[in-house]
Amino acid sequence: LSHDGVPFLMHDNTLRRTTDVEKLFPERVGQDSSMFNWTDLQALNAGQWFLKDDPFWTASSLSEADWALAGNQSVCTLSEVLQLAKNSSKSILFNVRRPPLEHPHRESWINVTLHTVLQSGIQQQHVMWTPDTDRQLVRQMAPGFQQTSAVKKSVKILQEEGIVRLNLRYNQVSTQEIRGSREGNVSLTLFTVSEPWLYSVLWCSGVQSVTSDAPHILRKLPYPIWLMPPEEYKLLWIAADVISFIVIIGVFVLQKWRLGSIRSYNPEQIMLSAAVRRSSRDVNIMKEKLIFSEMNNGLGSAEELSLCSENGYEGYTNEAITPRDQQHHARMQPNYAQKTPCILQDH
Repeated sequence: LSHDGVPFLMHDNTLRRTTDVEKLFPERVGQDSSMFNWTDLQALNAGQWFLKDDPFWTASSLSEADWALAGNQSVCTLSEVLQLAKNSSKSILFNVRRPPLEHPHRESWINVTLHTVLQSGIQQQHVMWTPDTDRQLVRQMAPGFQQTSAVKKSVKILQEEGIVRLNLRYNQVSTQEIRGSREGNVSLTLFTVSEPWLYSVLWCSGVQSVTSDAPHILRKLPYPIWLMPPEEYKLLWIAADVISFIVIIGVFVLQKWRLGSIRSYNPEQIMLSAAVRRSSRDVNIMKEKLIFSEMNNGLGSAEELSLCSENGYEGYTNEAITPRDQQHHARMQPNYAQKTPCILQDH
């Protein structure tokens, strides 16, 4: 309810998200929407946000005329939407929010809303009444309303209270509860369902109706997009598990077979394998080097060996040389002026 008692439609508590209140009333951006007079609410633009945010990816499909119409929308009154439902012979479901404590219609909000509905001339059976407050009074003044509860209760309690419809979030009920409500003649409406797969699942579960943000999508589904009996689903589930198990075991066996075919190598074999791309002469020199290195290791020597050649390996020399051997060493030492030395230290 507005501050002066006009029922209007607004999903949020404030006007920030869906109107240009920041532009017209910047000092009242965070104020409750019920604290605005109807004249102030009428001055707000409630359509530009839709074209800007495009929440349902449909704005691009609008014609120029529809684009202009959508961008020039104002806050809608309850009387206007009731008249729309009346002219199209549609049922209407709406929640009623009690105004804040400081609101002048804090205690009379039910009476004001009920009076607005009755004054619209809509057929009573097309109205789904949700507030629990003063429900007995509403029954007396409008016995044709479909009494609807937004609170989850057992079918027995709903029958005792004369409630014929439940309006709940889609994840609040199980398949058994859906069947129980049908058996107890309690219609079930679930919100908010906008995905075709979820719509199909609830359809197959026996739900009578849903509230959706995407009616332009759901109305195109003449039947559930995927329907599978429980037995077929269990068979598919078991088959998928068995196939997955076989694939995992197969990969394990293949890996085991591949690892089993790899022999163990000593360092000499690994080093020789690394030199397979070299010439046979280089490989023979490396073999001699490895044998010589192994002999030195056996004698406990800590000598360093070097191989130097044009290809990286062309002869070797004992680096541990005594002074008396220096002359002989000089005669045996290759010319390194044009060759790059390569040191292979024996560990």
